[in-house]
Amino acid sequence: MEEIIKDANTRMNKSLDALRHELAKVRTGKATTALLDGIKVDYYGTLTPLSQVGNVSVLDVHTLAITPWDKSIISHIERAILEANIGFNPMSDGTNLKIPVPPLTEERRKDFVKLIKRFGEETRIAIRNIRRDSNDHLKREEKEKKISEDQLKEGETRIQKFTDEHIKTVDEILKHKEKEIMEV
Repeated sequence: MEEIIKDANTRMNKSLDALRHELAKVRTGKATTALLDGIKVDYYGTLTPLSQVGNVSVLDVHTLAITPWDKSIISHIERAILEANIGFNPMSDGTNLKIPVPPLTEERRKDFVKLIKRFGEETRIAIRNIRRDSNDHLKREEKEKKISEDQLKEGETRIQKFTDEHIKTVDEILKHKEKEIMEV
């Protein structure tokens, strides 16, 4: 029983980590290296993550900088950023790329808030599915007489407690991110 409960908690924590990872990619109007995480560059015929072909850093609140390890691929990096269609227009000085992060419009901010709320709902659903799977597993254990009915009830109660805590955490994460996005 303890193993089932521990597994449920671990899986719920992984769902929260996945949510945080997705939200890191959502623009807030401030420059962060996470904005470029999903971009892959054609590096000698192989699609390679941007972070593996150069140093990605934040120059200031509204500017990202990329210093490629191999100066000959600057045009490939530039093309990859433009093709990613994330609203960035990189500027090259021959050895480095600077990417100004434009401020978000009110409409765009609202679109991002809708997007993060969708991510949040998907995470809540995942957490509830984990709860259901764990409870089903406990019921099977009880049916096979491996645990008692009292242990089943205690296990379900503990899993529900974890579920409530994780959903509360999802709400807090979303509230914080929404505030960050709507901040001008």
